[in-house]
Amino acid sequence: MIIDIHAHCSPRPGWLSYDPVKNRYVRWITVSELVRRMRKEGIDKTVILPLPSPESSIEPVTTRDAIEFCKEYGDKLIPFCNPDPRLNAGSEKSLRFIIEEYKSEGCRGVGEVTANIYFDDPRVLSLFRVCEELELPVLFHIGPNIGGCYGLVDEPGLPRLEKCLKMFPNLVFIGHSQPFWAEISGDLKPEERNSYPTGRVAPGGRVVDLFRKYQNLYGDLSAGSGYNAISRDPEFGIQFLEEFQDRLMFGTDLDMPNQDIPQLKYLRNLMEEGKISLKTYDKIMYRNATRVLKLDLE
Repeated sequence: MIIDIHAHCSPRPGWLSYDPVKNRYVRWITVSELVRRMRKEGIDKTVILPLPSPESSIEPVTTRDAIEFCKEYGDKLIPFCNPDPRLNAGSEKSLRFIIEEYKSEGCRGVGEVTANIYFDDPRVLSLFRVCEELELPVLFHIGPNIGGCYGLVDEPGLPRLEKCLKMFPNLVFIGHSQPFWAEISGDLKPEERNSYPTGRVAPGGRVVDLFRKYQNLYGDLSAGSGYNAISRDPEFGIQFLEEFQDRLMFGTDLDMPNQDIPQLKYLRNLMEEGKISLKTYDKIMYRNATRVLKLDLE
C-alpha cells in the first residue's frame, strides 16, 4: 500500500506557473493524467491539495474542484480543503462554517496553505484554531519572505512555526517546502533557505530540534525539498527516517505531467537493502497517513 500525502491536479490542462528560465508557462497535470500516473507508479491513494491562493498558481484549483475529482475517482483520491486564511477578512466564524461544510463532504485535512503572509498572522491563527477544534491536520508551505514567493512566512530558525506548535498542541502540522526542510542542517545559511543545500547534514538542525520537542509536528517528504532532506547525507537520512518513523509521510507534490518522483524509488531501495526496516517503510508509505487522516482501509 502507498498513500501520497501531497499532490495537485486540475480539471483541464491550464496554466500552473510561469518558468522565467525558459520564458514559458508550465501546464497543470489533469486529474485523469494524475490517476494514470498513480497506476504506473503503484500509488494506491493520493491526497488532492487545492491551490486557491493567487501566489501559488496562475489558474487556481478550488476545494470544490478537489471534491468533484474525488467523487469521480473515489477509490483513488482523498480531498483536502483549503480556504485562504484571508477569506472574508480572516473571519474565524466564516472559516469555521466553511471548513465544517467541507469536512462533511469528505475533506480529511486542510492545505496546502500557501498564502504569502506571516505564519502567525492573526488570520492564520484563526485557521489553525478552527482546524484544531475540528481535528483536521494542516499541511503548510513555508516561504522565506513576503513577496516574490508563496507560502506562510517564517524567519531562519522557524520561530513562528514553533510559536504555533506551542499554541495548538492538538493540531497536526505537516511541514513542507525548501525553507522548512533546509533547516534540517545546523549550518544553514540564510541565502540557502529557499534552495536545496547539498553535503553532510550538520548537527543542530532546527527541524530535528522541533521534531524532538513537538509531537504534533509531522513531515511531508514530497518534492525536491523532502527528497533532498533525506538523501543529501544518506547516513543521516536513514537515522532521521528511523527516529521519526511515526511522523513522516511519503508524498510526490505532483502538479505537472512527466514530473520525477525520486523519493519513491529511494525509499523502496532503502527498505530492500535493509537500511530501514520494513516497519519504518510501511509507516512512512501509508500507515502514518492512514492514522492522521483517519482512513478506514479495512
